[in-house]
Amino acid sequence: MYVGRFVVVAPTVGAYRVSSRSFPNRQAIDRDSRVTIAPTPAAEETDNPYVSYNCLRPTDRGAVIGNGSHVDPIAEKLALGYPARDALATALLALDFERDEYDTPRIAGVVGTAPVVESSGPRTADGDEPAAYVGIVRRDGLVVERVTEPTLVATYERTEPEPFELAADDAAAAARTVYERAFEHPICAAGVALAEGSGSRFETAAVNG
Repeated sequence: MYVGRFVVVAPTVGAYRVSSRSFPNRQAIDRDSRVTIAPTPAAEETDNPYVSYNCLRPTDRGAVIGNGSHVDPIAEKLALGYPARDALATALLALDFERDEYDTPRIAGVVGTAPVVESSGPRTADGDEPAAYVGIVRRDGLVVERVTEPTLVATYERTEPEPFELAADDAAAAARTVYERAFEHPICAAGVALAEGSGSRFETAAVNG
């Protein structure tokens, strides 16, 4: 089955995978503060705006993963104090689905954020049990949910959040698990996990084919 790009999120760990038939020459680059999807040296030049983007950005209030340029504004809103639900919803709604020939949905998740919001404003992740949120904006609507177990949402076929078996507690294992999942055309993957003993620091990892 071809599900395209997909994210998996849980309260302390998450992952993202690029699956592609049109642009296979891409890689996940693990940088100090983010993971970027970019063409490999062998890739042909393209002006497609959906090929390169940050797919993972940790903040001190949660780590954001997703399939496009919406990852950056979600992370920025989260860092400014927006609740994870609102950061996801406002950015996904503003950028909307991708304007390609398939009306490809935008998908995203937040890992390791605070689960509640106080009346006086958003709480930080420090001292709170970690929570996860998943979101998708399609041509026919927007869905943002808090999840307590590993949950997948994809750009095709699996466009409603659904349970996913993710037996991983570190970033490298999470990335490897989603990369090896038996969906068609795997290209690369990224993983993120809360670092041991901290509610606000994350470890990241990348896997390339």
